[in-house]
Amino acid sequence: MKLWDKGYDINEAVARFTVGRDRELDLFLARHDVLGSMAHITMLESVGLLGKDELPMLLAELRRIYRDAEEGKFEIEEGIEDVHSQVELMLTRRLGNVGKKIHSGRSRNDQVLVDLKLFAREQIRLVAEDVRALFEQLQQQSERYKDVLMPGYTHLQVAMPSSFGLWFGAYAESLVDDLSLLSAAYHITNRNPLGSAAGYGSSFPLNRQMTTDLLGFDSMDYNVVYAQMGRGKMERIVSFAMASIAGTLSKMAFDACLFNSQNFAFVRLPKECTTGSSIMPHKKNPDVFELTRAKCNKLQGLPNQITLIMNNLPSGYFRDLQIIKEVFLPAFDELRDCLQMAAYIINKMEVNKHILDDPRYDLMFSVEEVNRLTTEGVPFRDAYKRVGMDIEAGRFQPRKEVAHTHEGSVGNLCTEKIRGLMEQAWESFDFAKAQEAERKLLGK
Repeated sequence: MKLWDKGYDINEAVARFTVGRDRELDLFLARHDVLGSMAHITMLESVGLLGKDELPMLLAELRRIYRDAEEGKFEIEEGIEDVHSQVELMLTRRLGNVGKKIHSGRSRNDQVLVDLKLFAREQIRLVAEDVRALFEQLQQQSERYKDVLMPGYTHLQVAMPSSFGLWFGAYAESLVDDLSLLSAAYHITNRNPLGSAAGYGSSFPLNRQMTTDLLGFDSMDYNVVYAQMGRGKMERIVSFAMASIAGTLSKMAFDACLFNSQNFAFVRLPKECTTGSSIMPHKKNPDVFELTRAKCNKLQGLPNQITLIMNNLPSGYFRDLQIIKEVFLPAFDELRDCLQMAAYIINKMEVNKHILDDPRYDLMFSVEEVNRLTTEGVPFRDAYKRVGMDIEAGRFQPRKEVAHTHEGSVGNLCTEKIRGLMEQAWESFDFAKAQEAERKLLGK
């Protein structure tokens, strides 16, 4: 079945090529296609394009299809082009000609646009929840180990005293910025394209505000041409936010691999979270963080992939945009897997509380000595030179205490301030509005 069927057949190889992976990938969109159709037909009835007796029948069948999709029972049959065709076919089989009326006033162009936005909106919420869960684990570990000192590095050279409180807390605060970017992407996503049809509107008296309200969107994409131009742009914007989260995870994973190695021995990963060697019986490999690093580095390339697919297209719809689904739809599960695995291991990670017993780290206290002399009245540049000469002569004796008190330092992590920023970022989403609208449509 093809929604554009006009009574003639096309070459079978051409059909396979143009459908591509839609039958596989559209399963991601099935529930969202049903929700969009429920809002659309409710609006159609309100403007006289559906009978009052027809709407309840259609809504009941669509809710049944939604439950099938929710339970993993929804399938796109062989020979059916996409999710839109499958849903319409199922309605037509069950309700006859009434099922053929649901496409009035829309195109597959705005239909897939609303599907993608509803899908991305839900996935952003799930990613945000996982980010928040990882944030909590990092915050807990930051407080737990806030007094345990560790070396800080610049140029991979031992530099100055840091702490595990700072290290865990740094990644927690990084996630706050990532979540703020994700929030901006959410609000760009949460605008209704339905009613833009093929990108030029419809001569039917559509009520676009009604579908906007029914689906819980913040507003609509008002200009119908821009609504169509948003295909690909929304995905690119969301992918930038996902790439930002992936960048934080990748860096943290690199640190964890480095610090877990015997040469550093700063942290110990739970043995049940490591893998072994087929030949070396002593090995406990940090494969989880290595795979996290690789997966997240791949995710950081997602915005560029999407850009390269769409960047030379003029306004209007083009089939090129279909390919974006192949890289965009599965990316959420991959990012969420990494977030969930990182939260699990961070929770179980143990730190070495005796790192500074090793004399190789003595010199990192040189700055503390310079600062001590300066507070005693020695000019900073003279204090710097004196300590430097003591180091060169082998006379430097470290005092292994730090007295940092300013905001965000070893002695003042500002954990609650960072938590406040996270709550502010979280509240900016307002997920409840969309969830409530979907529940009402589904009669829950």
